[in-house]
Amino acid sequence: MAQQHLEPPTDSPAGPVSGDALAGYLRAQATEFLRSLRQHRETGPEAGAAARAKPRTEARTDARDVSANVSRNVSRDLSRTGEHGSGGYGPGESVDAARALRRSARRISGTLHTFRPMLDTDWSEGMRPELAWLSGTLAREHAYAARLERLLGALNRLSGAAGFPAQTAGNTGAPAKGSLTVGAAKAGALLDRQLTLARTRAHSAALQALGSSRFHAVADSVAVLASEVPLTPAATTADLRPLAAAATDRLTDAVAALPLVTAGHPYNAEALVHGLSADTAPQPQDAPWHQVRLLLRLHRYACEVLYGEDAPIDVRLLRAGQALNRHRDAAEAAAAAASAARTPRIAPATAYALGVLHADQRHEVEAARFAFQQNWQKEAVRTP
Repeated sequence: MAQQHLEPPTDSPAGPVSGDALAGYLRAQATEFLRSLRQHRETGPEAGAAARAKPRTEARTDARDVSANVSRNVSRDLSRTGEHGSGGYGPGESVDAARALRRSARRISGTLHTFRPMLDTDWSEGMRPELAWLSGTLAREHAYAARLERLLGALNRLSGAAGFPAQTAGNTGAPAKGSLTVGAAKAGALLDRQLTLARTRAHSAALQALGSSRFHAVADSVAVLASEVPLTPAATTADLRPLAAAATDRLTDAVAALPLVTAGHPYNAEALVHGLSADTAPQPQDAPWHQVRLLLRLHRYACEVLYGEDAPIDVRLLRAGQALNRHRDAAEAAAAAASAARTPRIAPATAYALGVLHADQRHEVEAARFAFQQNWQKEAVRTP
């Protein structure tokens, strides 16, 4: 199969892109990081009054103090939502702020990786893993909740049931379909217990992280980044385009290594290979696809640095990224079903339902690979 190359936007910069564009992008993402923290901070009456009374310029001057106060209020607000909710973030602004925080952390970390020759080496190498830790810690709780919703929805679809005991009280259900429907209720209850416990632990880990000195250090570093980007002396005159092109080359090389010919055939059952393996490790065939997803994200961040927020959107890459997100979600859901099926002393009907659920999610993995292959082979279509 011929290798698909990424074409640059038609309105790409004709001349070199200097380190000033990189500094501006990092400052903007750092500002967004701090703004998302302030959204949590403003939920507290005392902190909110202090934030409204403080001039904007003064808030920039003592950004380090703001980041420390913000992190304490984030931990407190999450504790309140955990007391009155189901162990997760509160509705509305708290959820939006958490997502914005993870979004900006990912972009800062990815940009530091792609353009690391333009930045102070010691600072960037120390900052990247801390941002990855923060983003991963905050994302884990939401991931468990989404995984449970996905798996229970799949069990409903496969068995024809209207709901599970954990979801619907007094539910009479749909007409039985043999052992699958009988086992589906027990399988759903088992998944609900396991994933809710995992979500609760992830929530506790997020609370501990947001109240830790490690988080304070990250917030302090981002606050400094909002005003001062540690560029190398040569970055002001250097061109960022070769580094962005290198990120694109890494993406195209990784995609070329994927089995796209096989993925292009629907119902090829490649994703079900080793489905009955006793090995509890993640399926190795998924790793290259996960790597492409990360490289595609780095490519997108590099384009944001070069072309700014007004850059055209590549619809082909957007849909390919969505397919890879579905691939990741389905693969993790299948792993959760397989893990639940290994629970000792479960009923045969429950194990059977979990096995059908695992196969269903691996078919979803296959469908996501097919969708990615179809989108990747299309010609680039961009919206102005």
